[in-house]
Amino acid sequence: MSKKRRSLLDRIISSLLALTLLLTMTAGAVSAADGDGIVIKLHYHRPDGEYDGWDVWFWAEGKDGNGYPFAEENGEMVSTFVADAGVARVGFIVRTAGWDKDINADQFIDIADVVSGTVHVYVESGVEGYTRELGEDAATGLKILGVRYDMDKNVITVTTTGEVPDSDTAFTLTDESGSEVAIHSVEQSGEWKYSVIPQGLLDMKGAYKLKYDGAEYDVVLPNIYSTAGFESDYTYTGDDLGANWTAEKTTFRVWAPTASAAAVNLYKSGTAGTNDLIEQITMTADVNGTWVAEKSGDLNGTYYTYTVTVNGQENEACDPYARTTGVNGARAMVIDLASTNPEGWENDKNPNADLTYNDAIIYELHVRDLSSDSSSGITNAGKFLGLTETGTTTSGGIPTGIDHIKDLGITHLHLLPIYDYGSVDESKLDTPQYNWGYDPVNYNVPEGSYSTDPYNGEVRVSELKQTVQSLHQNGISVVMDVVYNHVYNAGEFCFNKIVPGYFSRIDDYGVYSNGSGCGNDTASERSMVRKYIVDSVKYWADEYHIDGFRFDLVGLLDIETVNEIVTEVHKDHPDVIFYGEGWEMATSVTKSDIAMATQKNSTQTPGFAYFSDSIRDALKGSVFDKNPGYVSGSYGQASIIQMLFKGMSSWCTTPAQTVNYASCHDNNTLIDRITLSVPDASREDIIKMNNLAAAIYLTAEGIPFMQAGEEMLRTKPNADGTLNENSYNASDEVNSLKWDTLENEEYWSVYEYYKGLIEFRKAHPALRLTNAEDVKANVTSIPGLDNHVVAFDIKGGVNGETAEEIYIIFNPNKEEQEITVPEGTWNVCINGTTAGTRSLAVISDGKVTVEPISAMVLVKGETAAPSADSGKGSNAALWIIPAALVAAAGAVAGLAFFIRHRSKKKD
Repeated sequence: MSKKRRSLLDRIISSLLALTLLLTMTAGAVSAADGDGIVIKLHYHRPDGEYDGWDVWFWAEGKDGNGYPFAEENGEMVSTFVADAGVARVGFIVRTAGWDKDINADQFIDIADVVSGTVHVYVESGVEGYTRELGEDAATGLKILGVRYDMDKNVITVTTTGEVPDSDTAFTLTDESGSEVAIHSVEQSGEWKYSVIPQGLLDMKGAYKLKYDGAEYDVVLPNIYSTAGFESDYTYTGDDLGANWTAEKTTFRVWAPTASAAAVNLYKSGTAGTNDLIEQITMTADVNGTWVAEKSGDLNGTYYTYTVTVNGQENEACDPYARTTGVNGARAMVIDLASTNPEGWENDKNPNADLTYNDAIIYELHVRDLSSDSSSGITNAGKFLGLTETGTTTSGGIPTGIDHIKDLGITHLHLLPIYDYGSVDESKLDTPQYNWGYDPVNYNVPEGSYSTDPYNGEVRVSELKQTVQSLHQNGISVVMDVVYNHVYNAGEFCFNKIVPGYFSRIDDYGVYSNGSGCGNDTASERSMVRKYIVDSVKYWADEYHIDGFRFDLVGLLDIETVNEIVTEVHKDHPDVIFYGEGWEMATSVTKSDIAMATQKNSTQTPGFAYFSDSIRDALKGSVFDKNPGYVSGSYGQASIIQMLFKGMSSWCTTPAQTVNYASCHDNNTLIDRITLSVPDASREDIIKMNNLAAAIYLTAEGIPFMQAGEEMLRTKPNADGTLNENSYNASDEVNSLKWDTLENEEYWSVYEYYKGLIEFRKAHPALRLTNAEDVKANVTSIPGLDNHVVAFDIKGGVNGETAEEIYIIFNPNKEEQEITVPEGTWNVCINGTTAGTRSLAVISDGKVTVEPISAMVLVKGETAAPSADSGKGSNAALWIIPAALVAAAGAVAGLAFFIRHRSKKKD
């Protein structure tokens, strides 16, 4: 490298040091340096007078939040929060420590007109909204919301809350010494926006303040991390980031291009705050902004962190590329990964590797939910190992856990987050804690609370591998829920501590972009963030044999990143499936011409599927209200069901990219949502609606997905009898699967119905078409049917289908419907109470009567083709049984079922 080039890089590094410091200072919010800020006093009134356990979660918009207690003031309960002068809105949630909310919504206090003093806010329990009153000391006026410098144009853009009088002389610019910097001119560039043009270019090594009306505001410097020059010089392409162990030595490499020094800290334990430093090793600057160090000897089991110096400030952080950690993920651990492999791991493989996306039947489960209820019979309750236990039953002998899931017939088990997350304290597992886990701390480390020893970094790794292997041995593929769109705490996230402000997007006001609603958005468009995400997904597929990835809020990630993930993983694992939430959300992307991985852009991510909120809401009603859907009486949805059944929609052009579902972990369970939308309906009808929804999405073209427990009428009642629609941190009592309900015929019959629907789908490839052309040529919606009945005629012979023809009818009405079907002899395989591949009745007169609120599926020719997992123990040779015999057999089986369970309960 030439001396001239080295000198240029030195200047860039020097500039970055100043930039990263300023980003660190301003990432939370743009604030005035002078004054004590704005004091918000929230007065809360509860008619019952019960205030114990309640507080207010406050946050300045774009910043992290915290809980603020109530204190009695003049006979009222008041919670106090101080906002910086530059804050325009403050969010609040009145809640308990367990996150029971008074109002289930984020509410915002508008203080855009308040410069200083006190704002009183009056909130009545159970009533959305508030009353605002200014205190006697409150001063109102114009405020500065953002001050951002564009180095390419040499323009400081000032965003305000109103018109600035005498704007050409209203602003003063100073440097870090307090000396005034000359301003060439000031121009109004838009409504409440002003362009302040300095006399000369600002020094990137400097820190500047803009003064207005006695207050000072930090000038946010441009996002140099996203420039082509920075990425050209500081994109590292090697595969050795992190701690690379051998028995002879361990090599450490960390990417820290803005650091002036870096070191590795070796510790005896993985517990943060423990004074057990073994050694600090100075690292050497290397290529593309990386730093390296080497330590001789076998370091397996040694804990470590990095310390980087940025602009004179030392930051200690966990390794972003940590393979495992100690308790709560604060310290990484050097690990011999091969030593964690269970016996036979080298032969472990995806049991459903031969399936297409459309052959998959996905079952979504939280690790704790499977085993935390006492009726599960599972020993390792709430742990990874609970997923390895077979032969578990309820007290009445009903199979639970993995045996239940295997018997149900699904192909892929989708696990809610199993990486290391921050919302459960791993050091306090003897106290009740629960969270879904959408709070990433260490992306490449298994969650410690699911292991039997969170203090030993080896245990979580080995136990997760045992879990994956056991599921594979039971014919179940494993999908991992990944959350790369945001982190638990952006300011404390290890990547951002090592390279301040790099991993997360920062908007024009100097605050973290918050499209995720979780306080920050990931800057996936930056080269080293993209590399990190791609490396992480590949690591899980390679090291843990994960068979699929569900991406949370993937609409916040860019298309190039998503496509690179799919391409790189499929090089070695072509059977891995990818799907996610392609919702559109506002986010401050740091580069121009970046397209996001949303539903409407699905054609640009051909190897990635998206959840269909379209069919979800059409089936049961929108998640944003309690209105009914097609199955519960909103018959106007019939035409939408006709379109969506074919696996395509206004945003999706192929059934290989649409995930069909009626419920998932978010919002109400299916039975709860139906119950809320039709409160006057009978229990019998509500169950019929539940089953009709399942029949639609499990026979539709596309990829079927279901929430664990939907097949046994899973409900989530709170202690007060209300139904929980956001149980992310509710108790095990709310969230756990209640296995003993299956001892009740009502629940067992629903389970058998779901099982039969899955069996039928797996037996008929015509329901699993992989492209639009085949669907258009072979799936026809039947026009002209009365009373909102929807029907489809599916040709045989396509995609390996051995039946001559399949005819599917959905009747949402409370009355039976007589429907004309094509000529020929038809076997009824699915009706309102029974589903499967065996014939329930034979129809040859061209008419069928469809029961109220039910589905009917008829098959001409053979009743079943080889199922999607033929050769794995399924029975492809199916019988045609007269309807009367089926009914008799069912009655005998039901009687035997109850005799057996009653006798066991007496023991």
